[in-house]
Amino acid sequence: MNIKDVTASVNDEIEIFQQRYKTVLYAQNTLVDKVTRYVLKQQGKQIRPALVLLSAQLCGGVNESSYRAAIMVELLHSATLIHDDVVDGAEMRRGLASINALWKNKISVLIGDYLLSRGLLYSLEHKDYGFLHMVSEAVRRMSEGEILQIQKTRSLDISEEDYLSVISDKTASLISSACAMGAMSSTTDESAIASLKSYGEYLGLAFQIRDDLLDYTGDSKKTGKEMGIDIKDKKITLPLIYALSHASESEQKSIRSILKSAGKRASRSGEVVAFVKNKGGLVYAAEVAEGLAAKAVSSITHFPESTAKRSLLQLVDFVMKRDN
Repeated sequence: MNIKDVTASVNDEIEIFQQRYKTVLYAQNTLVDKVTRYVLKQQGKQIRPALVLLSAQLCGGVNESSYRAAIMVELLHSATLIHDDVVDGAEMRRGLASINALWKNKISVLIGDYLLSRGLLYSLEHKDYGFLHMVSEAVRRMSEGEILQIQKTRSLDISEEDYLSVISDKTASLISSACAMGAMSSTTDESAIASLKSYGEYLGLAFQIRDDLLDYTGDSKKTGKEMGIDIKDKKITLPLIYALSHASESEQKSIRSILKSAGKRASRSGEVVAFVKNKGGLVYAAEVAEGLAAKAVSSITHFPESTAKRSLLQLVDFVMKRDN
């Protein structure tokens, strides 16, 4: 199963979205236009725009407002990825050189700001005030989530509750907004919009936990990143949090000493991976992800049967089985 199979019911609409997105990205400034055209080359699976369109289809049908919502979501997502690469010092993005690797940090930050402002202005131009409110709230949550993660990582003091709060804000907020905006574009039924928002929240949480698990279990050729890279980057995720909470004091001390040293993280990340596996961290994280996926499914089971509903249910399965 690939993402195009899952989203087949809106593949025509996704093509229309892609053409309109290119038009919105166009800039008269030659450097800005050059960089934004490069951003288009870096586009991934485009799950978020697809979620907007599927949610719209589920709640009444895709319309002009739905395409605008999809464009806003993708602009915000692209902006945050560019800013993330600057914060993380990443040199690659989806198999291509990152924006900051090619144009340095200053241009990267400004391009991220440009995309974000373009999305906000696009919303105002079309008087999509509901979308504007939802996107602004997502930006706030994403920023707070990133700051909380940095704060907790520095002190190596992150609980499961903290972790879930971080990924809810950093990842799930935009996915839930995408689903809610899609629903909002085609219905005024508040309960339907709330159901899609819940679906997106649970899907986003499960998506991030599965992504974090791939750091321990994934094939680097498929994921595009080496195993253990989160550990080397001092990112403490659910498998490690669980393992530490079920370890002896001496074991915790040993693992924390590795995490505190960049040199040790680079040379001994394999020890941390083995520790997490032995303490059941991978099994536990997988179970949590499964529980969240089940909640995503239950959020939309009451909708009438349709191709959009089947696609949204299949997307949960896709997220849980993905290996890249």
